[in-house]
Amino acid sequence: MKPGNQTRVLEFLLLGFSQDSEDQHILFELFLSVFAVTVFGNLIIIVAISSDLHLHTPMYFFLCNLSFADVCFTSTTVPKMLVNIQTQSKSISYTGCIIQMYFFMVFGGMDTFLLTVMAYDRFVAICHPLHYTIIMNPCLCGLLVLMSWFTSLSYSLIQSLLMLRLSFCTNWVIPHFYCELAQVLTLACSDTLINYILLYMVIGFLGIVPFSGILFSYTRIVSSILRIPSAHGKYKAFSTCASHLSVVSLFYGTGLGVYLSSDSSSWRGMIASVMYTVVTPMLNPFIYSLRNRDIKRALRKVLGRTLCVQ
Repeated sequence: MKPGNQTRVLEFLLLGFSQDSEDQHILFELFLSVFAVTVFGNLIIIVAISSDLHLHTPMYFFLCNLSFADVCFTSTTVPKMLVNIQTQSKSISYTGCIIQMYFFMVFGGMDTFLLTVMAYDRFVAICHPLHYTIIMNPCLCGLLVLMSWFTSLSYSLIQSLLMLRLSFCTNWVIPHFYCELAQVLTLACSDTLINYILLYMVIGFLGIVPFSGILFSYTRIVSSILRIPSAHGKYKAFSTCASHLSVVSLFYGTGLGVYLSSDSSSWRGMIASVMYTVVTPMLNPFIYSLRNRDIKRALRKVLGRTLCVQ
């Protein structure tokens, strides 16, 4: 590509889902409702855990961080999409696109690491119950979360800085509803080899290592549960990790749907992206609250205090 055909792009165009004005109105109301439920549900989980001393345990500490990451994860894409629908504009500035990609990678990575840490927490609780409080001490819990943040922030920063060196041709159209890294890379005129190498390395790292950790933890958990003699004991042990297992299945199932899709800009690919980036964070609070008595009790206390104040 000749240097004359390369330029520093000022903005990208996000095509989104539909060009029809009636469909745009429906999409706006749908995504606004889902976003409101996601933010409200996850914030309620955070408030409930923070306000109840009985929930100041490693499992709920990680859940609180997961809820925060989910709110931020959804907030990186949905608000901009709602603004574009409302203003009938499809543009996003070059700087805004880079920032969106950065935070999308940060909080997507945090979800992955936190789910792995939570699997380890359940492994220790079920397989080594007598040593649980010693192993999962506050220092280790804080260190695990800090390591998750550091890894996510570092990779996202490196990938974003590598994006800044790229030049783009005259095609600045992204056939998606947010700035997806792989889609933006296809628009670049300059050499993207380093970007793709890092991208595939991190996808492998974030996909294989955490998933292997989760698989190992649940293999040991299932093995320990099967050795419990009573049916009631097996049910009680399994119920402590059922919510987490449901969230892991939903997160990795939709995530694989996105990254294994042959064309993420197709209608099927974008639906998978919606499930991964919007629907999963919305469902997490319901999964944990509906299947957890401690969370239900804490939520009743929070709602009770709110009603008393009013």
